[in-house]
Amino acid sequence: MSARDFAANPPGAWGSATPEQWNDPAWQLRNRIQNLEQLELRLALTPEERAGTILAGKKLALGITPHFFNLIDKDDPDCPIRRQVVPRIEESVTNPDELTDPCGEDSHMPVAGLVHRYPDRVLLLVTDRCASYCRYCTRSRVVSGAGEQELSVDLEGAFAYLEKHPEIRDVLLSGGDPLLLADAKLDAILTRLRKIPSIEFVRIGSRIPIFLPQRITPELVAMLRKHHPLFLSIHSNHPKELTAEVRAALERLADAGIPLGNQSVLLRGVNDRVETLKELYHKLLLCRVRPYYLYQCDLITGSAHLRTTIREGQEMMEQLRGHTTGYAVPTYVVDGPGGGGKIPIGPSYIVGMADDRVILKNYRGDVYEYPEVGQPSPADLTR
Repeated sequence: MSARDFAANPPGAWGSATPEQWNDPAWQLRNRIQNLEQLELRLALTPEERAGTILAGKKLALGITPHFFNLIDKDDPDCPIRRQVVPRIEESVTNPDELTDPCGEDSHMPVAGLVHRYPDRVLLLVTDRCASYCRYCTRSRVVSGAGEQELSVDLEGAFAYLEKHPEIRDVLLSGGDPLLLADAKLDAILTRLRKIPSIEFVRIGSRIPIFLPQRITPELVAMLRKHHPLFLSIHSNHPKELTAEVRAALERLADAGIPLGNQSVLLRGVNDRVETLKELYHKLLLCRVRPYYLYQCDLITGSAHLRTTIREGQEMMEQLRGHTTGYAVPTYVVDGPGGGGKIPIGPSYIVGMADDRVILKNYRGDVYEYPEVGQPSPADLTR
């Protein structure tokens, strides 16, 4: 497969579905795989997957849209799509370093559902539901209704807090997935935010364009374009996820003037090869999506089997930087465990520093010197 291949995703295991049904987001949600019986009907599970699926409801619910399920290679237990959404027994094993709230969001929540960690921006959690559930979900404690907590959201309290804190200029809507909300509900939230003078722009974090591209309707896009400047961060981890339907959905959003960025999570057995990341990022650019962040997988409980090392991530970044267009190179970050926020951890190209020069290396490893010359004094200028 080349970066230019955007295969259509037919009904497959849902072969009796009509085109009208298949392209209906409500039908996709009604026909999600949500239990062991539905999963085994369509997929020969490994013992690890079967045991993990039996336990899935105790931590994070099982949920896979027909669209996304059809991307799974049913003959490959190590299929990168499969590893993201099919539970495994390894999820039940908790490493001593793992946390239920790895990003420390609960401790930075002045109002239920509103996380204020950075000086000028906040995270507003508007729902606890997603179209499909990623097995490495950072918010598995509150998402899907099966976690250890229930997501409590006080929207009016959040709006009041934002009005009292004019230093906040940027609001990120997340959850769960905000694009699962009805058009009218999401429109009301965006309209209310736009009435707060200090809010300069709003972002939405969503995996709906990947899990449920049918949801990106002309009506939804028309509503969103009313609220510019509005940014959308999607979440795609593997080039196989970028189907013809996904590309069409992303182009509808881009045509509405919505800047699109992508946030990937570095996952073992999914995208831990530089060739995979490069193909993903090239396909995203063809969809008019800028690779934005590559996240080191958070220390969520039961995620050790999906996590790489930071060293591996740095090595892959070295193989991207300079070897492809800068537009295809995201910022590699780790969320400081417990609430430290995003920390860039890309490779360093500074070999050494002295008072009068910096020693640098380029992407090939060639070494260069850059002089650190002070500003000329007035006396120098008159000589």
